[in-house]
Amino acid sequence: MRSVDEHRNEAPDQVSCLVVTVSDTRTEETDSSGRLIKELLQQNGYRVARYVIVKDDYDGIRQLLREAASDRSIEAVLLTGGTGIAPRDTTYEAVRSLLNKEMPGFGEIFRYLSFTEDIGAAAILSRAIAGTISNKAVFSMPGSQGAVKLAMERIIIPELRHVMREIYKK
Repeated sequence: MRSVDEHRNEAPDQVSCLVVTVSDTRTEETDSSGRLIKELLQQNGYRVARYVIVKDDYDGIRQLLREAASDRSIEAVLLTGGTGIAPRDTTYEAVRSLLNKEMPGFGEIFRYLSFTEDIGAAAILSRAIAGTISNKAVFSMPGSQGAVKLAMERIIIPELRHVMREIYKK
C-alpha cells in the first residue's frame, strides 16, 4: 500500500481551476472571497483558467457546472457562496444534484475546523460540499473571506493535486 506522500508525489504539478462566486449582489470589484481564492491558487502554483460571478440560481449554477464538466481547459471548480440555509441559498442543492462521487470528508472537516478554530456552533449552518462531476474536482464553500481562507489553506490547497491524481488514476 502506498503512503499519502507517495500519492502526492505522483500528483500533477499543475491544476487548471474555474473560480465561481455565487452571489446576487457581488461584483468583480466587491468580490473579496473570489479574489482571495484566485490569489491563493496562484500563490500555490495552481492556474486560474477562468473566474465568473453567477446569481444564486439553481438552474444557472447547474448549467455552469455542466459546461465546466465538458470544458477540457478546466480540471477543478471552486465555488464560494450560496451554501447557507437561507431560502435563496441553492448552491449546495445544485452541486449535489450533479456529483458523480461525493467527498463527504471535505464538508465534515471544514465544519470541524470552523467549529474549533473560528465560529463555534454556528458551523452547523455551513453546507460546504465537494466531490466529482465527470473528471472534475468540485469544491463548494461558504462566501465569507474567513471561510474561504480556512477551506483553501487547510484543505483544498494541500490536497487538490492529490485529489486530481486520484481522479486521473487508471
